[in-house]
Amino acid sequence: MFEVGFSELFLIGLVSLLVIGPEQLPKVARFAGYWIGKSRQMVASVKEEIQFELQADEMRQLIKEHTDLIDAQHLLDETTSAFSATLQQPVIDSTEYTELKSKIR
Repeated sequence: MFEVGFSELFLIGLVSLLVIGPEQLPKVARFAGYWIGKSRQMVASVKEEIQFELQADEMRQLIKEHTDLIDAQHLLDETTSAFSATLQQPVIDSTEYTELKSKIR
């Protein structure tokens, strides 16, 4: 995130030594390190939660797509069975066939 080289660190250390003083510098450095660590933990935690929510959202989307596919499969099965049942029925029954045959002759 921040590119800090040796010269920048040296300058920060020198200014800190002059402003804070040699007695308080270790305490201030420890305090700053503690809060930097806390902030890094917090950022990592937020990143992890965001990643978890994104994965959960992807899973919800996949489940919805899967459910839609299952519904489409059921509809296809129902249509196929209804169509098969229609094909199994004769177009005309035997009595109608005989009547038509006799009318033709």
